[in-house]
Amino acid sequence: MISARFLASVMQIVVIDLLLAGDNALVIAMAVRSLPKRERRIGTACGAAAAVALRVALTYVAARLLQIPYLQLAGGLFILWIAVKVLRDANDPPDAAPASKRLLQAIWYVVFADLTMSTDNILAIAGASNGNFGLILFGLGVSIPFVVFSSNLLADLMNRYPWTMYIGSAILGKVGGDMILRDPFMVGLLHPSDVLRYAVDAVLVVAIVTLGRKR
Repeated sequence: MISARFLASVMQIVVIDLLLAGDNALVIAMAVRSLPKRERRIGTACGAAAAVALRVALTYVAARLLQIPYLQLAGGLFILWIAVKVLRDANDPPDAAPASKRLLQAIWYVVFADLTMSTDNILAIAGASNGNFGLILFGLGVSIPFVVFSSNLLADLMNRYPWTMYIGSAILGKVGGDMILRDPFMVGLLHPSDVLRYAVDAVLVVAIVTLGRKR
């Protein structure tokens, strides 16, 4: 018989996935938005599935991942690069690069970005599961449809209303900046205060939008 504690853990994991999937969905949408609709769905699904499979393998060492210097720094810089690149590529014709190359590139973007952004998700699910590996698999598996659906919806929105890409890039600027300042190396070097975090976020948002508009 299923216990109340087990059901509570399941509900906690679903809520965690809903709350923490937003940033991941946005960066995936930015990475795949230039693909044709069919390839976009393939790239999103393959990238998210590969990232989740790797998350399962990393779940038991998730707490240590946060302490590895330069990991979040590299991830944050990568997120900033995606934000600028998407804006600069927005005016490229759809056939500017071979579809197969763009699809594989998008999958790589999705896997790397999702992994570097998902340590908090892994830790939250590992905690809510109380060490139950079945619940961990459930939580990480449930995140796939949440992220795939949300990212495809966001990609369609950005294709229909191109100005929303600037909002997305600005949000990724904040996400990337926060990741960089959370890196152990940067914490030890700068001891960032809230004022510094807000200042860095503002500078990065302006820089991304400015660089993204230049050709």
